Amino acid sequence: MAAMSNSYAQPILRTADLSEASRIVERLLAIADLRDLEVDFEVRISAAQTLSPLLKLLPNAEWWAEDDGDGSSAKGDEPSAHLPIRLKSWAMSPETVEPFLDSLGDSPATVRWDFMGWPEAPEVGLGVGGARGAFVTLCVNARDLELEESATDHTVFVHVKQVEAERAPWLAAQVGLRVIGDLVMAPY
Repeated sequence: MAAMSNSYAQPILRTADLSEASRIVERLLAIADLRDLEVDFEVRISAAQTLSPLLKLLPNAEWWAEDDGDGSSAKGDEPSAHLPIRLKSWAMSPETVEPFLDSLGDSPATVRWDFMGWPEAPEVGLGVGGARGAFVTLCVNARDLELEESATDHTVFVHVKQVEAERAPWLAAQVGLRVIGDLVMAPY
């Protein structure tokens, strides 16, 4: 799969309607090279009722206590004893997205689709984009990729290589949108 390197992300949609955000993600994925498609999840969990279904869905997820807590999956701790926690799961199948979204409640989370590449963008002078920087992220109940800014709405980000920054507005235009914020370095 793609090497772990930072991509750059730019928001193209912010909406209170999660189904609208999901439709935009689907439209972006429809133009991408989806070979090796995987999905990564990250969520900040404060409530036990959110934790249980997520642990059932993502039994091998890594987690660690937020704030000043010291509990973690690496230590074999019980996650419910260390709330709030941050939980991450990598390389999941796309079929896990809907159950993941259904389990979140109001917890801030990201769903990141990782795939082979973006299509050629001749209008902005770009060839086919490779795997590095080819992601779409849906931030649920959050405004930022690090899940620091909780929100009641959801944001879709397209990821590109920094040297191909003009691909982000081009991608937004392919789904009838425009960029709505700055290009920012994305976390791993």
